[in-house]
Amino acid sequence: MRTRESVINYCLDFPNAYEDYPFSDHNWTVMRHKDNNKVFAWIFEREGNIWVNVKGTPEWCDFHRAAFEAIVPAYHLNKTHWNSIILNGTVPEDNIKAMITDSYELTLKKKRK
Repeated sequence: MRTRESVINYCLDFPNAYEDYPFSDHNWTVMRHKDNNKVFAWIFEREGNIWVNVKGTPEWCDFHRAAFEAIVPAYHLNKTHWNSIILNGTVPEDNIKAMITDSYELTLKKKRK
């Protein structure tokens, strides 16, 4: 997974996900939940690569940063709960998909008890 289109297509496979361009700068694509409008993936080009910001638990964010040089504290977001994945070919696709899936699940509408 190295392109904006491949990330968008993967994200659109999730139930009730949609693509949005909320800024005048069309470099930024966000993937949202239809139910709550929360963003689960921020996709943008920076320094010649596509980057994807994804939400994670603090423990998993730290784990991924330690495991891969191309996973860093999120660009423009909370550094405790968000990571940036730099799509330069060094992070295995299965790991990228797992992190996007986790972000999707963490941003789902919470169910009442």
